[in-house]
Amino acid sequence: MPLRFYNSLTREVENFVPLVPDKVRLYTCGPTVYNYPHIGNLRTFLFEDLLKRWLLYRGYEVNHVMNLTDVDDKTIRNSRQQNMSLREYTDIYKKAFFEDIATLKILPATSYPAATEYVSQMIEIIQDLLKKGHAYETEDGVYFKIATFPSYGKLAHLDPTSLKAAASGRLSADEYEKDSVSDFALWKKWTPEDGDVKWPSPFGEGRPGWHIECSAMSLSLLGETIDIHCGGIDNLFPHHENEIAQSECHTGKPFVRYWLHATHLIVDGEKMSKSKGNFYTLRDLLERGLSPRAIRYALITTHYRKPLNFTFDLVKQAESSLKRIDDFLFALRQVQREGEASSLLHEAFLTKKQAFEEAMDNDLNIAEAMGHLFEMIRIFYEHESHATKTNAQEIMDFVLSLEKVLGFIEKTSPDTLTPEEEALFQARIEAKKNKDYAKADALREELLKRGIEVRDTPQGPVWKRL
Repeated sequence: MPLRFYNSLTREVENFVPLVPDKVRLYTCGPTVYNYPHIGNLRTFLFEDLLKRWLLYRGYEVNHVMNLTDVDDKTIRNSRQQNMSLREYTDIYKKAFFEDIATLKILPATSYPAATEYVSQMIEIIQDLLKKGHAYETEDGVYFKIATFPSYGKLAHLDPTSLKAAASGRLSADEYEKDSVSDFALWKKWTPEDGDVKWPSPFGEGRPGWHIECSAMSLSLLGETIDIHCGGIDNLFPHHENEIAQSECHTGKPFVRYWLHATHLIVDGEKMSKSKGNFYTLRDLLERGLSPRAIRYALITTHYRKPLNFTFDLVKQAESSLKRIDDFLFALRQVQREGEASSLLHEAFLTKKQAFEEAMDNDLNIAEAMGHLFEMIRIFYEHESHATKTNAQEIMDFVLSLEKVLGFIEKTSPDTLTPEEEALFQARIEAKKNKDYAKADALREELLKRGIEVRDTPQGPVWKRL
């Protein structure tokens, strides 16, 4: 089955065929480093991580660029409010971003370009757009003229004539109302509100608009046409629409072949907002004692195109699901039966492995894929008494290999008991043999107090350190 993705540009699930066989050029919109990422941001970053991990699992070489927006309206405003230079202020949140993605085991990108490092490339693109008649200068900056790009709105499937225009016919703000179709700022001339944030240019001192930043970094690092561009659905319009317009007018070539967008996250059934008290960063969740592993599971196992309702119960369910996987790996390690593999278990394993992979190939259907993994677990337990070491090893090899895809499979094997713990464990075995069940239960409780869980299996008693 070929790899297939829902392309926001065509609104269809399409077979994925990269421009260069076995190589993928991937651009993902990174954070605006003016604050800590919230869980809505992290849900998008985790979807992009799952996408990249699956591409790698399927044998593709991935050149992944994720930008850092370190100059825009918000970073300038907040840095001035804090009496800090733009660099000092944004460095705080760049550091926080990298800490957060490491905590959630998000694989690093190939490149993390910062917008402030690519201003000269942005100026070159703007000069070209001016020369070709796609942009014009005003008293306050340079604007892209959307009337010169007839296919404007093709990503968002908009009819520009049916939507309201800004009163001036153009908008200088980096972000604006979603139903405003207007010429947008490529370059903003310096004003006192910008403080010392400015660069020299042929159009006067100033700084770039938000939209031109991603185009410049993508074109510089990945080329004129890329395979996949990702982001949150809130970036589809106007940001990604504007990226297409300015990039394709500059190069004369298609900018992106497959657009993938993650849907909104809500909290307790409501839109996340500070005023409602349901606005969470990763740090907020960790302070509440939630584990990064369970948070990752909770944020990643709902299909990226479906709304995710984040609740604390959802994280508890994630903990239960992870324990089920951990217990399964534990049970597989205890299988000691020699002999020919059970054909029933072998065939069931192959069927569920294929089903898992086919679900992931079908637009990253992680929810369905996880269903097949848990069905594999259920079938194993039903026929555990027939399992051989060969069965257990092939299943365990596959499940452990999924760590490369899922990022929440624990690969550690059991450690050893201390002499005192071993003595308690052996004493319980003797008590069971002697049918002294009260003593056996007491010894099990004593071991549990020490963080050691004891289970009776068809192969005999086994232990696991919790």
